[in-house]
Amino acid sequence: MKAEHEFFPVDQVAWTDAGNGITQRVLSEGSENNLTRIARWAPGTTTDEVIRHEYFEEVYLLEGSLTDLTLQKTFGAGQYAARRPGMPHGPYRTAEGCTMLEIRYPVE
Repeated sequence: MKAEHEFFPVDQVAWTDAGNGITQRVLSEGSENNLTRIARWAPGTTTDEVIRHEYFEEVYLLEGSLTDLTLQKTFGAGQYAARRPGMPHGPYRTAEGCTMLEIRYPVE
């Protein structure tokens, strides 16, 4: 289970390096695959594989755009994805960069 938090200013959470051109503000974290974060992809960031994972994932694009290279489709601010465990997605590229709210939670 994640820790309990009342409203707090998110900008007080430091950006940390998540690797591969991505920085993150981890807002809440629990056991394995239980995470809420804001992820910021630098302009030009590209992933090189189709992604599959063992957890549920919800993503809401806050700023910028993200292109799914398999679907050959670009998604922008205000768009949302909900992915079940094992659902293939990506690889991705962002020309301008993007910021997203990402929520992960384990299979029960």
